Amino acid sequence: MKKILLLLILAIATINTSAQRMDDVSVHSKYIQAVDEYRPAPGQWVNVIPEYEEGDTPEKMAQKCTERIAGDYYNTHLISLGGWGGYITFHFDHSIANIPNQRDFAIWGNAYQEMTNQVFGGMNEAGIVMVSKDINGNGKPDDPWYEISGSCDIDSIGKVDYTYEVVYHQNPMDNIPWTDNRGNSGTIDRLYGYDNHNQEYYPLWLPDGLTFKGTRLPDNMIDLSETVERSWSQWYYVLVGFRYGYADNLSNWTDKSDANSWNYEGCGIDISWAVDENRQPVNLDFIDFVRVYTGLNQKCPAPNWWGETSTEIQCAEDIHLDASIDAIKNALSGIQSIEGDANKSQPLYDLQGRRVYKTKKGIYIRNKKKWIIK
Repeated sequence: MKKILLLLILAIATINTSAQRMDDVSVHSKYIQAVDEYRPAPGQWVNVIPEYEEGDTPEKMAQKCTERIAGDYYNTHLISLGGWGGYITFHFDHSIANIPNQRDFAIWGNAYQEMTNQVFGGMNEAGIVMVSKDINGNGKPDDPWYEISGSCDIDSIGKVDYTYEVVYHQNPMDNIPWTDNRGNSGTIDRLYGYDNHNQEYYPLWLPDGLTFKGTRLPDNMIDLSETVERSWSQWYYVLVGFRYGYADNLSNWTDKSDANSWNYEGCGIDISWAVDENRQPVNLDFIDFVRVYTGLNQKCPAPNWWGETSTEIQCAEDIHLDASIDAIKNALSGIQSIEGDANKSQPLYDLQGRRVYKTKKGIYIRNKKKWIIK
């Protein structure tokens, strides 16, 4: 009996591991379909983009995020992830294929090049990107997550903290205190003097003691106040960009004067960059969920300048939609086709790898073979 059970478990694991998702729609979109989770850290834009209304639940706030970022760049709006660790999780209407030697998806934010071109980047609030494959086929982001290894892993060896943790506490209408697992403490400061930053900074639909764990990127803020002439402020700070592998890290365009010159090289993510918790490469043929969280824990020291460094995103896209759809179809076509009926002792799965208990006419999978129920 134990042997039979083990074989059954192995069969299920094999089927689900090779499963890909492709929603039954007439035309697939390369843009986000829906937001699954929105859990920001405190910040100057939290409770504003999107706007919190009394009684909103986590599910309602995720829905509001969907309404803001599901679509193309020109029909979407920014959402903020707050201070370090705050995150959002989203998915598309299909699995995104890992095409060799190509960027696979892009995340658009509001980063830009500083005006004097003295440094690489200018307003770059880098967010860590993570990916997950829906192995269990339940349509939820509850499978293992893998971090995208960005350029800091090469350029800033010894300066990246891979086991960082921060706890935030409520402090209504005042600076929000935090402590980390390195013995440090600080605050998310209120920016007085701005009409659009007068709301509560702590996410009002989430409990006190928000805790986040993950990777902290090295501080990227530098002071150019002594080298840049300007009439509107005595301070001039910039956030230097990292070369690749992060969200809201580089400008969305290679040429700002050309709205169609999308920066796929700088803002694009290659699924092949995914690593496990030991920073070892992971071979993922497809991914189903993307998570982005604020990767910087720093703030500008000048009064009423930028406050905390919070990642913002506006939308995301599958860079190679047709290739993803073709890869899914090719993967499914590799299953042997036979005819059968549903009255067998072995379990059936749909083409998304989900267990099926009640069948109707259609195509199912049993023991890595395609079963046509007539």
